[in-house]
This record gives sequence, C-alpha cells and structure tokens, in this order.
Amino acid sequence: MNNNFIKNILTDLKVELMDEFDRNFERKAFFDQPWPEVSIANKRGSLLMRSGALRRSLRAQVSNSSIHFSSSMSYARIQNDGGTIQVTSKMKKYFWAMFYKSAPKSRSGKSVKVSAEASYWKAMALKRVGDKVTIRSRRFIGHHPQVDVAVRHVIEDNFKEIDLYIKSHLKR
Repeated sequence: MNNNFIKNILTDLKVELMDEFDRNFERKAFFDQPWPEVSIANKRGSLLMRSGALRRSLRAQVSNSSIHFSSSMSYARIQNDGGTIQVTSKMKKYFWAMFYKSAPKSRSGKSVKVSAEASYWKAMALKRVGDKVTIRSRRFIGHHPQVDVAVRHVIEDNFKEIDLYIKSHLKR
C-alpha cells in the first residue's frame, strides 16, 4: 500500500479519535463507562474539568505508522490509569490551603459545623509526607471498543474514496 494512503488514514483517525477523547470530558465517562464519583463536594463541574487544562492539553501526532496521544499535564497519566502516589510537603500545603478555603469562618468565635469538603481536605492535609494516596482511574483516552469502531469507519471511508477515484479514472 501507498504511504500516502496510510498517512491519510492515520490523519483522519487522529482527528476522529481526538474528537471522541474530547467528548469523554463532556460525557464525564470513558465512552460508556462513567467516571467514579468524587468523594468531596464538587462545586465546579467534574473532577477532570475544574479548570479544563487537562482537556485542552491533549495532543496527537502521526508518525510513520502510528498515532501518539499525549498531554503536557503531569497528572494526566495518574488520572487516566489510576494508581498510588506519595504525599509530598507541597501537596500537604495545597490540602491545607483547600481546607482553609472551604472551611466556614466564625465571626463570633463559636464553633461552626465543617462541611464534608472541608473535612476531606483536612484529612488529606493531616496525612504524613510519604503516605500513599490511591487515585481512582478516570480514563479519558485509550483503547475501547468504540475506538475499534472509529478505526473501522475511517478505513472503510478511505477505501471508498480510493475506489471512487479508481473508478473515475478507469472510465477515461
């Protein structure tokens, strides 16, 4: 097969899959598999859409006979695949900042009921440096049966174009 033909298929596939992976953020799911619920109150969209930075960071590059998908965000892989990470002192500072941001303020000095979100951040902030934290997978990119369907459609469409081109040039 001609290298141009394969490159066209890969380019079309890159566009199609990037569109599908982007839609996963709208669906709050990996195609038909919903992302796990977040254990804290979520005031601004889903966990992976709070700032939209992860969604905007997705890139795809065609090279030779493959497509490489990537993200410039350091947390992309752990969010996509899940796993465990170690608490760092920088993380503890962030957790405390989030606790103080979400904790209610008492003007009279009386105790105030702490929200579930503030309790979550406090529990995270009280973890020791080096403790492990489990991150649940919220897959947004990767293999899925719908990817196979997209591949099949793109290849079939490209073969139809080639077929039409050949038929139109054989009539001469």
